[in-house]
Amino acid sequence: MKALILITAFLMPAMAQMHTLSREQLIKYTQQNPFERFSDGRPKVPDALLEKLRGMSAEEVLSIVRRGFPNQYADGFHVLNPGKNLVGRAMTLQLMPLRPDVGDVDQKDWREKHNGARLSHQTALDMLQKGDVFVADAFGNLNAGGVVGDNLAYYIWKTTGAGFVIDGAIRDLNGIAPTGMGGYFRGAVPEAINNVMVAGINVPVRIGKVTVLPGDVVLGDREGVYFIPPQFVQDIIDEAEITHVHDEWTKKKFDEGKYKSSEIYGRPSDPALIKEYEEYLKQHVEPRIWQRYQTRGQGPRPQSKKQ
Repeated sequence: MKALILITAFLMPAMAQMHTLSREQLIKYTQQNPFERFSDGRPKVPDALLEKLRGMSAEEVLSIVRRGFPNQYADGFHVLNPGKNLVGRAMTLQLMPLRPDVGDVDQKDWREKHNGARLSHQTALDMLQKGDVFVADAFGNLNAGGVVGDNLAYYIWKTTGAGFVIDGAIRDLNGIAPTGMGGYFRGAVPEAINNVMVAGINVPVRIGKVTVLPGDVVLGDREGVYFIPPQFVQDIIDEAEITHVHDEWTKKKFDEGKYKSSEIYGRPSDPALIKEYEEYLKQHVEPRIWQRYQTRGQGPRPQSKKQ
C-alpha cells in the first residue's frame, strides 16, 4: 500500500487520471528536456541521436555518474540478443501484486473513462510508438507469469522497431528469440501473466535500482541497461565520440609494437604523442566536438572507466 500511496501522490492533482501522468505533469518532471515532445508530454530525443547511441556501450555512459545521477544502471538480466544493442525511448508500465478491492475500483474507473475498455498490460502496449522501448516494472516476480509471450513481443517489435526491458518474466522464449529484437528480462516461464494489476502507465517506475521516467533513453548492451535522462544525451554522445577516436588511436599505436601500455593508455607524458593524438582527434570528430575538447581541456581518455 505504501507504493500505491506514492504512486497516487505522483498522479495528483485530482483532475489527473489515476493511471497516467498528464501532459503537464510529464513536462514538469522532465522540465530539463531540451528536445521536442510527444503529444502525451514525453521527451522525444531525436532519432539521429538514438542512431548514434547504437554503437555505444554501457561503459561509455559512465560520465552520467559525475553529473549527479548515480542510479541509472540496471543489470542482472537475461539478454535476448547479446550481440545487439537496445536503443530507444522509455514508455513505462508499472504492475503491482493483485489486490482485488483495489483492482476492482481501478477497473471500474478505467472502464467509465474509456468507453468500457478493460485496463491491462495491453493497454500500455497499445500506446507504443516507433522508437519506444517497452519498460515494465513487474517487481522482479517470476511467479507473476510472462508479461509478454511471442505474440505480444512480436507486436512490440513490429510497432517500435526496438524491444523491451521487463523487470519480471517473459514466456515463449523460443518464439521470441528469432525476431532479433532487443530484450532484457529476469527469467522465462511457461505461465501467462497472472495475479497482477496495472498501477501506472507512463509514470516513474523502478527497474532494478533505477528510477525510470517516461522518455528516458534506453541503452542496453550485453552487460546491462542504462536509462539516460534526455538532458544528458547530447553530451554523453559527444564524449563517447572522443572516446571512440581515442580507442582507435590507442590500438593503432599498439599495432606499431613500439610502446608500453602506460606510454599510450591514459594521458601520455610524451608531448609529441599528445600532439599526434590531438591532431588525429581533430581530423576524426566534428568541429563542434573538437572545440568542446579544447575548451574543457580533456586529456586523450575523457571521463571513462572502460579499459
